[in-house]
Amino acid sequence: MTTVETPHPTAIERTELSLRRAKRPTSILAGPYGHPLHAVAVTIPIGAWTASLVFDLASRFVDDPKPFARGATWLVGIGLVGASGAGTLGLMDLRTIDRGTPARRIALTHLVANVAAATLFTGSLIVRARSAHHRAGVAGVLCSVLGYGLVGLSGVLGGELTYRYGVRVADEATQRSGYSPKQALPAR
Repeated sequence: MTTVETPHPTAIERTELSLRRAKRPTSILAGPYGHPLHAVAVTIPIGAWTASLVFDLASRFVDDPKPFARGATWLVGIGLVGASGAGTLGLMDLRTIDRGTPARRIALTHLVANVAAATLFTGSLIVRARSAHHRAGVAGVLCSVLGYGLVGLSGVLGGELTYRYGVRVADEATQRSGYSPKQALPAR
């Protein structure tokens, strides 16, 4: 009985396999190939938290701050719910990135920044909920501003994962097809 030895992949082949794996969804829930849902879902917390800061600012300059303060509280809560969904989708994408790679290290830093931001926004929500009129006060606004800064840092890291390392981005052959004259759309 003879056995055929399978050659071990070279370092370049391992890198190519790792790159291909990072472009494919682990589940249909993460979005189809080339259309990751994480990138769409992050707009919910970012938008809600941006609006909450605008409402906090507006509440300082109006005669009756209660509606803006209450609205900011709701927006912080909506952002937290959206962050849990975006985080779940992000974890699905994280599973596609091989351990020990620069992309994995950046992804883990991205994850930690998002968890820290969500923790700060949770603190802001608790401060607001304990206030008689949902006013954030200095502590609530400070938590929100620091959390928002971390969301910005996390966005830079997420951009690096996507645009530099191509995580969950269609491969170059697929991208190239969008620039081929044969694939051009008819003129309108």
